[in-house]
Amino acid sequence: MCLAIPARVVELVGADQAIVDLGGVRKTISLALVDAVAVGDYVIVHVGYALSKLDPEEAAATLALFGELASTTATGVAS
Repeated sequence: MCLAIPARVVELVGADQAIVDLGGVRKTISLALVDAVAVGDYVIVHVGYALSKLDPEEAAATLALFGELASTTATGVAS
């Protein structure tokens, strides 16, 4: 199973790379597969590549679900 996660672009680096914020962790990714990405955009990231841009509301909803899953995993029960 593969997992792609939403990340916010915080800096553009060169022609086809960006630095994204993944819950406080910053990582350099490739933008080679996605057009017209700007700082502040959300992208879906898989193995270091942005696969597509993501609507900010959808990104927030997905990140909230990941947060909920993390808290459930940490405590063993849903909060």
